[in-house]
Amino acid sequence: MRFKFTYKTAFTSLRGRMSRSLLTILGIVIGIAAIMMVSAAGKGAENLITSELSGLGGETVVVQPGKEPKGPSDFAQSLLSDSLKDRELEAISRKANVPDLIDISPEIFVSGGASYQGETVSATVLGFSAEFMMENMGLKLAEGVNFDDADIGSKSAVAVIGSDVREELFGTEEALGKYLTIKNKRFRVVGTYAPQGQAVFFNVDDLIVVPYSTAQTYLTGEGHYSQFVVRASSVDVVDRMAADITRTLRDLHNITDPEEDDFHVETQQGLVDQISTIIGAFTLFLSFVVTIALVVGGVGVMNIMLVSVTERTREIGLRKALGATDRDILLQFLTEAVMLTGAGGVIGVVLGSLFSYVAAIAVRQFAGLDWGFVFPYMGAFAGIIVSVLVGLVFGIYPARVASRKSPIEALRYE
Repeated sequence: MRFKFTYKTAFTSLRGRMSRSLLTILGIVIGIAAIMMVSAAGKGAENLITSELSGLGGETVVVQPGKEPKGPSDFAQSLLSDSLKDRELEAISRKANVPDLIDISPEIFVSGGASYQGETVSATVLGFSAEFMMENMGLKLAEGVNFDDADIGSKSAVAVIGSDVREELFGTEEALGKYLTIKNKRFRVVGTYAPQGQAVFFNVDDLIVVPYSTAQTYLTGEGHYSQFVVRASSVDVVDRMAADITRTLRDLHNITDPEEDDFHVETQQGLVDQISTIIGAFTLFLSFVVTIALVVGGVGVMNIMLVSVTERTREIGLRKALGATDRDILLQFLTEAVMLTGAGGVIGVVLGSLFSYVAAIAVRQFAGLDWGFVFPYMGAFAGIIVSVLVGLVFGIYPARVASRKSPIEALRYE
């Protein structure tokens, strides 16, 4: 039989069993849709994080404690490391050591929230330099002023708060000059940020910024910092500045073997590459897990095709009696299997894209994140190819069973 006739015969057979065909490919549809959603989510997350990192500026370098994370244990080690202290801050700040540096600020993450007259708010509390944040992260004041280097030097108990924090704690009251409490320490509000939403890795509206010296002394009680954020004179000298910081800290810590580093220096491009690698690996892992649904769907296709072969035994015998060869019968049933799984792949791509688009809208609407929908072309292409391969792999056995039936016995079958 010609291929056109084989295709037409297979299509007619599948259309005559529409309900069974749809139920047969359900596993394929779910598997491909899941792969599309995982791929779209991975790409959306990568784009979101990349855009957030761009808020730091290309001339920004981040120095973090602990070895460069390459696995879960390394991340834990970085969180517990205390390798960044005042002496490291002083060494990096010296022009003789890092000549391309124009600004630096330590950062301290403080757990917990804040309270005012019985009202409590869950907020992101950072020990930082308010002026550094204004100049390098695009934050804007709605009212009041920033605390300055003098406040940092004197460990003043002052704070600049986000718009949501202001509204939840003070409502319609004037916030400036009022005192809020963080871990039993009272802080005077000297400024409030204009509503801005997400910026870099935090929500400005839920932010409370206090002098890092005050946070270190009164809130954490620890002598080390969470990280240093350093700004170079230009993008062109970022790599050179990162190398100078690395050399300075190794000399300070008497480290000769790079494998023994108790810190790591990240440029913006380095962070983007690292995050892309992590998200890519995670997406690949989830896609591999999702392929289980494709295997289950393939087994379902093979099972239904075997049932179909049994039901159509007389049809097979009649076709062979009229001159159809074993190859013709094999191609007909194999074409049916491929058409089934291929259709499942197409439907899965459409549904997965639709669900991903709706999810992106929901994230933007309810989470306030700038999450965009990205159609994963490679995921769609791979999904359709895989679905066709599933049809070939799991359809070959039923097709061979059908092609090997004896025409005489098939005609006698009831």
